[in-house]
Amino acid sequence: MTIDVQTTVKNLHPLEVRIILAYKKGDELSIERVEKDLDFKPGNGNQALSWLAGKGIVGEVRREISVFYELTDLGREWNDKGTPEERIIELVRIKQGLRLPDIAQTLGLDNKDVGSAFGALSKLGVLALDGEKRVTVALPADQLVNGRPATGEAAEHFALIRGLLDKAAKAGDGLIAETALSAAEKAAMGGIAKKRGAADAPFRQTDRETVIYHFTDEWDAVTAALKAAGITGDEIGTLTAEMLETGAWKGKAFRSYNVKVPPTRLVVGRTNPYAKFLEDVKDKLVSLGFEEFDGPLVETEFWNSDALFMPQFHSARDIHDVYHIAEPEKAKSIEEPWLSNVAAAHENGGKTGSRGWSYNFDREFTRRLILRSQGTVLSAKTLPKANIPGKYFGIVRCFRYDKVDATHLSDFYQTEGIVLGEDVNLRTLLGMLDMFAREVAGAKEVKYVPGYFPFTEPSVEVHIKHPVLGWFELGGSGIFRPEVTASLGVNVPVAAWGIGIDRMALMALGLNDLRELFSCDIENVRLRRVQ
Repeated sequence: MTIDVQTTVKNLHPLEVRIILAYKKGDELSIERVEKDLDFKPGNGNQALSWLAGKGIVGEVRREISVFYELTDLGREWNDKGTPEERIIELVRIKQGLRLPDIAQTLGLDNKDVGSAFGALSKLGVLALDGEKRVTVALPADQLVNGRPATGEAAEHFALIRGLLDKAAKAGDGLIAETALSAAEKAAMGGIAKKRGAADAPFRQTDRETVIYHFTDEWDAVTAALKAAGITGDEIGTLTAEMLETGAWKGKAFRSYNVKVPPTRLVVGRTNPYAKFLEDVKDKLVSLGFEEFDGPLVETEFWNSDALFMPQFHSARDIHDVYHIAEPEKAKSIEEPWLSNVAAAHENGGKTGSRGWSYNFDREFTRRLILRSQGTVLSAKTLPKANIPGKYFGIVRCFRYDKVDATHLSDFYQTEGIVLGEDVNLRTLLGMLDMFAREVAGAKEVKYVPGYFPFTEPSVEVHIKHPVLGWFELGGSGIFRPEVTASLGVNVPVAAWGIGIDRMALMALGLNDLRELFSCDIENVRLRRVQ
């Protein structure tokens, strides 16, 4: 590879220059050596050698595999509390007559760990079992110092393990190179280190590949050009306020700059556009006098459906529409008197003036736990404690077993709300829907069509026209039926709506697919703006 020496010299980074001038032809270079010899920051050696290799000034000679042993969380515990062998000896010395299961329970160790430790200690002649399988210390008391054997093979074993733990703990990164171990230490490490699945071992064996470089023939010409130009690698790259204040720049050489090089891209941080859109919707509703409500993601069938006068045999109760909770399967109880009131409304209308659905209400089924499938559940839970007149809303996360496409998600948000008062009517509701469609979503074309929901009468759906997707439903709304309001202690008209706020965001953010709201493509997210 032939290079343009003058151009190459102009483009060399000071880190590269320092490497070129610090070593001679034939020297073997590695990341570790360069960073240690030249006092580079971690990572700078890798950068500089990679740049030099790209310019053809250094070439790869070979690759070496080095073995390291890393202290695990268990190893740190051993270092702090003692190894299982050390802890077992100390316990047995203090408390006589223990069996292996007793030792495991007392020390909080697994039976298998205690069994392995006892086996090793028994082999070393430190511990033994008596006729009743109780653990005893086999060594005389004068041969134990601080709970460890003082002489012989057992003492050497304990010293090696303790030495390895101490050595690793003192290392900042908890690493020990295999080359730093003696033959005896290597043998001891072989019994306590694992390469895979090291959670139950004090050391994890890791293999690291070291790339060895040497200078190519281009080094001679580049070195000569650097020396001729007086470039040392210590040139100042950035003039700081501190240098100007102290005068440290005087007498120093500066790196040359190419004014034609494009500046570094500055990425300004800002709020995620969809999160900003949600906050704007909240601000708008609060400014209109609404109070915000919220609640748990997990709800009972009672609040999610029964309190909304949805019969328990309704098709929306099918397993394909809601997600069931496996454990616990049911809530312990449902609040009274709402349970009895709702049950009566379903069975015979209760005191609502209705004939109900004419079936036996299942009080066990109503306790079943599910992920809420609609935001209206929070409207129902708000009714018993609502002020009259009053206005309430929520930005509610919902879950349905649905096919995901451009306008449907199985995990989505709704803006849910209610308005209570003697003067509340359908015109009140239509005014709210128009505000959402035009002012929040930014739709130009809006239409209202009759709808059906078990809990509202009349019921209205609001539709908007998207420039690409065409007409789609923005959400449903209506006036709560007496079977809902009277059962929950409210005797005035209640206008309610559940709007797909994700769909409003499609229009407001100029998107064509709901899935783009939750994209992991950061560039696309940066380009979005709230209209």
